Amino acid sequence: QVRVVESGGGLVHAGGSLRLSCAASGSFLKSIDARDWHRQAPGKEREVVAHISSDDDTKYADSVKGRFTISRDNAQNTAYLQMNGLKPEVPAVYSCYVAYSIFAEDVGDFRPSARWGQGTQVTVST
Repeated sequence: QVRVVESGGGLVHAGGSLRLSCAASGSFLKSIDARDWHRQAPGKEREVVAHISSDDDTKYADSVKGRFTISRDNAQNTAYLQMNGLKPEVPAVYSCYVAYSIFAEDVGDFRPSARWGQGTQVTVST
């Protein structure tokens, strides 16, 4: 079974930085095609913050351009979200969404799939 685990969230002062990690693992995990970082504040819809494709093409929400950077370490199946210049906003949960290929025994071949991580909360104090 594939696991997606985020880490690195916490409390930081305005203007500070945090680096979030998104690690994927599993016995039958073949490859990771793309990853998204999403965030969701109370009472708000979940929104895409950053995206990175299998060929390292990146996209960002306008609200974080110039401050956030998404990257990946293919050898470790880990993606990162470097967050600089954090603003005092409502605390939000950041979640990692991973698209990947996994071996399916019922099919006898690899198939595409996707999974959410459990999320990690980020709080920026004034």
